[in-house]
Amino acid sequence: MRTSNGMELRLGGEGFGLPAGSEEKILSLRHYMHENPELSNEEYKTQAKIAEFLACAGIRNADVFHKTGLFIDIVGEGNGFPFNVVVRGDIDALPIEEARPDLPYRSRVPGKMHACGHDAHASAALGVVLAAIAYRQHFAGKVRVIFQPAEEAEPLGGRTVAEQGLLDGFDCAVGMHANPEIPSGRFSVLAGPVTKSSDEFQVVFMGKKSHGAWPELGIDAIAMASSFVTEVQKLISRESHADEAPVISIGRFHGGEATNIVCDRVVLDGTLRTRSPEARHRLRARLEELASHIAAMHRGEAKFKLVSGEPPVVNDPNISQRAREAIADIYGMESLVPTRPLAGADDFGFYAEKLPSVYFWFGCHNEALGNRTHVHTSEFGVSDDDVLRAARAAWAIVRTLQRSANEARPS
Repeated sequence: MRTSNGMELRLGGEGFGLPAGSEEKILSLRHYMHENPELSNEEYKTQAKIAEFLACAGIRNADVFHKTGLFIDIVGEGNGFPFNVVVRGDIDALPIEEARPDLPYRSRVPGKMHACGHDAHASAALGVVLAAIAYRQHFAGKVRVIFQPAEEAEPLGGRTVAEQGLLDGFDCAVGMHANPEIPSGRFSVLAGPVTKSSDEFQVVFMGKKSHGAWPELGIDAIAMASSFVTEVQKLISRESHADEAPVISIGRFHGGEATNIVCDRVVLDGTLRTRSPEARHRLRARLEELASHIAAMHRGEAKFKLVSGEPPVVNDPNISQRAREAIADIYGMESLVPTRPLAGADDFGFYAEKLPSVYFWFGCHNEALGNRTHVHTSEFGVSDDDVLRAARAAWAIVRTLQRSANEARPS
């Protein structure tokens, strides 16, 4: 069997492929979402449209969470060991003006677009819903599909998923992301860390004003903050192992009123990222400690505030191996390619922190179709074929995990 672009598609067993007629529905949702992007925590129309598709599939009791999210459960009717799987499809867009006039389904909303592929992820997740309904007699257990809002901005939907117990009672979780560093038709599944955590911090340095001609009468907050900016990088270069891949960035530096007044207050804002949960904990403590000590050294004071963001996404080795087998089963081993962990963050980390998980990448780089740029850019694109491949892969991973769980059970 071949896909629309001629790629060979192998089916890995009964109930492993998408059901007849599902591709049109998947792409219909994809095109609607791309044309009508909504930002984090504003996805009400997207939520309503997804609910329409679910109702057409016979599911009219979708549960609402985080105000703009939905989740549904498909309970298997087959025999065997009940294995429960969560599949996440994020739904929010970004405040970016789309520059893709070649796309017939381009964004119709000024200043907003799906520049991170969430329309592709959610549509692929719909494919899992349709397949699970069609083939529920082939598996036991539960498939929960979460159409998650607010991956891009606080308050994060992934945190709500974890805090409201939507992962409780499940055996594993499956996430996905379009990757423009991988060619269309190819996939990558890593074991271990695949994204970084992302925390925001703020430091307020407080000194004392004086005339610029008599600085000895004041306490210079700019000098304090400047020392912090310089010293903080030593937490990376002299206190961190390279494998932890930490990055500390100061993004804002606000202070001062006039050229001839010693500044008494500076506000710094920055981010801390790392692949290592241990490094994350250590560096958060060291940032606060460093701010306090530098302020004391300059006879000033410091107030430190940290906003805890996404944990790193860490793929479970066993679940990741099953995912690779599933993709190879339908697309061949040649479809799997090596790639690197990404420096960005994803709130699927809240899922991976709770459950053994896999977060797989599907390629979307396609020069012929103009899909050349990275995520969060105005020219970013994911083809319809990429979306359908992701849907098939996600469902095949679910089925392989279900089958493997039953094969591992003693008779």
